[in-house]
This record gives sequence, C-alpha cells and structure tokens, in this order.
Amino acid sequence: MRKYVVRFAAIGAFLGAGLGAAALVQQARHHGRAAATTPITVAKPKPHPKPVQRPKGPHDAPVPILMYHVLANPPANAPYPELYVRPADFAAQVRWLAGQGYHAVSLRRVYDFWRGRRVLPPKPIVLSFDDGYHTDFTVALPVLRARHWAGVLNLEVRNLEPVWGTRPGMVRKMIAAGWEVDAHTLTHPDLTKVGPDRLKQEVAGSRAAIRRRFGVPVDFFCYPSGRYDDAVVAAVKAAGYLGATTTNEGLATPRNLFTLNRVRVSGTDGVDGLRRKLAVASAA
Repeated sequence: MRKYVVRFAAIGAFLGAGLGAAALVQQARHHGRAAATTPITVAKPKPHPKPVQRPKGPHDAPVPILMYHVLANPPANAPYPELYVRPADFAAQVRWLAGQGYHAVSLRRVYDFWRGRRVLPPKPIVLSFDDGYHTDFTVALPVLRARHWAGVLNLEVRNLEPVWGTRPGMVRKMIAAGWEVDAHTLTHPDLTKVGPDRLKQEVAGSRAAIRRRFGVPVDFFCYPSGRYDDAVVAAVKAAGYLGATTTNEGLATPRNLFTLNRVRVSGTDGVDGLRRKLAVASAA
C-alpha cells in the first residue's frame, strides 16, 4: 500500500511541475507577443540651434528707416493728404526696393547689428508705420509678407479701439507674421507740452500697456509728430527703451539711438520720389 502512495505522490509532483512549467511557458509566450506588438518609442535628438552670425569688421553702418502713415487714397476733406500713400504706390515702392536689393528688417535687428550681435542683409531697410491704421493690416501686411519682410508698427494705444485702427486681433496676426510693435504713446500728445506725470504715463504707460496686451518687448519709442526735448528723451530712457525714432530726415545711425532719423514717404512721392529721397539721405 505504501508503494502505491509513493507512486501517486510522485505522479502528482510530476504533473504539478509539468503544469507549472506549462503555465510559465504560456506566460512567457504572452509577454513575448505583447512585447512584439507594443511599439518602442525612441526619442529623437533635438536639432542644435543654428549659431547666430555676428558681423565681422565695422558694424556701425547707417540704415534707412522709412516712415509711412495711412495706406489709402486720401479723402477729399483730409487735413493732411500727404500722410496718405495709395496702396498701388506702396506696392510699387516695395517692388522697386526689392529690385534694388533692399531687404526689410525690424528695428531690433538693426540695433543688434549695431551692437555687434547679429548680421544684416547687404542692403537693410526698416519700414515703419506710425499711429496704427487698419491699412497696416489690410495693405502693408500682405505686401510685405509676400516677400517675407517684417514691418514695424509704431502703435498709438488709443488706436486699438476705433474701426479705422488696428484692432487687437490684427496686431496679433501682424506679430505672428514677424512684425515688431513699438510704442507711440497712449494718446499722441505733444510730449514737450505735458507735465512730468503725464509724460511718464504716455511714455512708460504705453510700453507697459502693449507688453501686457500682446506679450512683446516694445524696445523702441516713436515721438508723436517728432516732438521731443531733453526731458522727453530722459523719460524715454527711464522707461527702458533701447532707442527712439523721430521725423528728422536722414539715415539712422548708432550715434543717435534716441533721436533716430527717418525718411518720410509722402502721398505724392511714388517710386521716383522715394528713390530721390533715399539718394539724398545716403549722400548726406
């Protein structure tokens, strides 16, 4: 009897071991199938950013900054018709500039060149648009974007509200297209005739308002109607700007960062007038 008990125990142990082994094999097969069907994600190495090219040799060359206002046909009762440049004239001027080898860049890029931090195209030019009219969005943006050019919007904060102004959504799309947004005060007063508190509000307040609303640096200031004096320049510096543009005719140079010259583009200039103005500015 003891012999049969021992045999049955041995058989049971053998079957148990066999079933256990089979279970292990089945489990291994299951994990093998799972491993075969589960995709393996391999992290791709991040591309190294291209090093910023720095200028070699002198980097204080003057740069033309064009000054535009409204890109539209002037209405019959316009008080300042010369501030209106017809859309066809603007497109022709940009086409002529490109044909002459010019390439539009932001003012910040010019500043970085002057500081030896970044190279510029062979013939850089800045196209600035004062006040903030909706034609900056409807006319200037598509013309410049077709050439992958950036513009500079000198924004009077009050002009975000009226129908004829650059509404916030327009400004955001211009920023997305590579435009620079700089400050042109809150309400466009003659800064030489306001008190210290109002001066600070218009100069520093406009920068803060644009930065808060659009999340951009606002590194430069544009004097309303080109009016400034020592107190105004001091307020601009105190507000943290890197430079400021005027209505003084000529090319911009790093020697006068807070009184940068510009070239005014008027409604009667066309291509020939712009060509003459650039020639005069370059010869000065």
